[in-house]
Amino acid sequence: MNHVVVVGAGLSGVRSVEALRARGFGGRITLIGQERHRPYDRPPLSKSVLLGDADSSFVDSDLAALEVDFWPGVAAKALREGAVETTEGELGYDGLVIATGAEPILLPGDGPQHVLRTLDDSLELRARLVPGARVAVIGAGWIGAEVATAARRAGCAVTVVEAGPAPLTHAVGAELGARTQHWYEGIDLRLDTMVASVEEGGVSLVGGGFVDAHVVVTGIGVRPAVEWLADADLDLHNGVVTDEHLRTSLPNVVAVGDCAAWWSRRFGTRLRVEHWDTALGAPEVAAATLLGEEAVYDPVPYFWSEQFGHMVQYAGHHPAGERLVYRGEATGKWSACWLAGDDTLAAVLAVDRPRDLVQGRRIIEAGHRLDTERLVDPDVPLRDCVV
Repeated sequence: MNHVVVVGAGLSGVRSVEALRARGFGGRITLIGQERHRPYDRPPLSKSVLLGDADSSFVDSDLAALEVDFWPGVAAKALREGAVETTEGELGYDGLVIATGAEPILLPGDGPQHVLRTLDDSLELRARLVPGARVAVIGAGWIGAEVATAARRAGCAVTVVEAGPAPLTHAVGAELGARTQHWYEGIDLRLDTMVASVEEGGVSLVGGGFVDAHVVVTGIGVRPAVEWLADADLDLHNGVVTDEHLRTSLPNVVAVGDCAAWWSRRFGTRLRVEHWDTALGAPEVAAATLLGEEAVYDPVPYFWSEQFGHMVQYAGHHPAGERLVYRGEATGKWSACWLAGDDTLAAVLAVDRPRDLVQGRRIIEAGHRLDTERLVDPDVPLRDCVV
């Protein structure tokens, strides 16, 4: 293998480059990035950058020292075996890493709507979050809650419109999401409300009604950025389908990050996880697979969010759980544990309880059963609930 092309210059792309070099690959590497920026982390965009505590989140990686041919501002247009068609012409490869991430879903309508996916998105939105501005945030998921946090801190008048019965309904379910509802004090939170369209001056609601807004932020989710692969001989289903080694259906092609739908041996299902930890960890396995080594990607997914003064951390795959057990009252620091039928831990969500998260993640990795009577006592460490 003489030439590896990495399509996508986000964290998963640049970590793929680093992993290839760390494993001794001495051939050519070309890194293609649709944005003109050098690679950067995305989590700070909705946190420190949007809040004004930082102006960038560039990854500390020396591409020149890694002898990488970096093509910023270049997009992939199509793929056939052995070659990627780009906006700058065709590029041949011996090995290919697909790391094109995901794209925000937009709402219908002719009015301006902001999303929060890129560094430019974050800086542009930050400039509009000024005292007295009326801000409509569509969606009370992870991103919506973080945008609402920043807007409220900036002195904006904030309305959050959520189609579900509680915040975070789509992410973790309405019952758990309802525990966060009181965090929205000072915000006009409209639940069970759907948006018809984004118009000049605000948002039209299904069934009538209009939310006046100077700024509309759409945070209703993302879809994998795989349209450029539509005509490729590649298995696509909710992203690029891979096995547990991150191999795709094309030879010498692997996929990582938000666009990869990988098989999890641990949970017995296919997962596509849109979080930083996946972008950080998957490239090690992808690089090993591409170089002919035996490696399996089967982590316990991890995610965190900072919203309304709370640190929210999540590990696991809660659809694998059958019961939800709480540790602590919703008015304080608390955790939620999803248990499978055999009382093994499927997932844990910790609010301002970082030890529960760390211990819970280890318990999931080990597959331990828990004593449910001890589990409900928030004063008992999670590790002491192991049977």
